[in-house]
Amino acid sequence: MFIKENLSRKEQVYLHATEMFKDRGYAATSMRDLANSLGIEAASLYSHIRSKEELLRKICFDIAAEFIGGLINVEQKDIPASEKLRLGIISHTKVIARDLASAAVFFNEYRNLSPAYLHDFLLLRINYINRFKKMIKQGIADDEFAEVDIKLAVMTMFSSLNWMPTWYNHTESIDQEKVSTELAQMLIKGLKK
Repeated sequence: MFIKENLSRKEQVYLHATEMFKDRGYAATSMRDLANSLGIEAASLYSHIRSKEELLRKICFDIAAEFIGGLINVEQKDIPASEKLRLGIISHTKVIARDLASAAVFFNEYRNLSPAYLHDFLLLRINYINRFKKMIKQGIADDEFAEVDIKLAVMTMFSSLNWMPTWYNHTESIDQEKVSTELAQMLIKGLKK
């Protein structure tokens, strides 16, 4: 794993944990494994973090904040619902493409959060999804989109987008901007009348 040398030890811990949670899964990654990957003693980790769950919590909630922040910027624009949806999809895919490892942990490992944090995380996720539903509903009301089952449309959209960490690769010829734009175009085309 390539780690930038100018990162603080705490940043290195988070970066290593993210990669290990992505590759092995949260449950299969021990603090000892993490310490070994960093070349330090397991006890030394606790001078940088409180627990393994703190790492998972930070990864999940930081990415959630990025998704929501991007969407808030889109929602504030005075543009048609179809354009808001397009920009919302682009924002979502850019967050994923910017940090594929964190996105993979966000999508696959959040279930390992303790009940209180899992509850908060799920509320954030439901709120985020509902905001996309609102865009589609508005697009239908404005006669931009066909009459569709809104839940089915949103779940299909997220099912398509949230697989990006498994297939997208920064080193391939298709760049982040093109992926974001083309995915948005394909998904919105399916909603148009």
